[in-house]
Amino acid sequence: MENVTNKVVLSGFAGADAAVKDLSGTQKLAKVRLAVNDYYKNASGEEVKNTQWFTLTFWNAKADFAEAQIKKGTRLTIEGRLVNNIYEGKDGSKHYTVDIVVTEVSIAALEVVN
Repeated sequence: MENVTNKVVLSGFAGADAAVKDLSGTQKLAKVRLAVNDYYKNASGEEVKNTQWFTLTFWNAKADFAEAQIKKGTRLTIEGRLVNNIYEGKDGSKHYTVDIVVTEVSIAALEVVN
């Protein structure tokens, strides 16, 4: 059988501070929305910015890190794996989401200009 990999690498900006939950006192979960900008030229030759939003999931020690370090506007580079989720809405309809479970994270250092 051939080796297959579920791996994604993204670099972008946090849309808000990390949202953290303690789960049953044994696990910690943090969620962060990540904005990633793509640029292209349209038929008229004008540059267009297209922003894609991704939901990042951090568990336990990585959730502690996210809580302490990730604030709105923080530039992040992450590595993780895609996870498909299904949940039922209040009206009984099914909803599908794709989250990224973060396995590695780095925060870009800010350059200070005088």
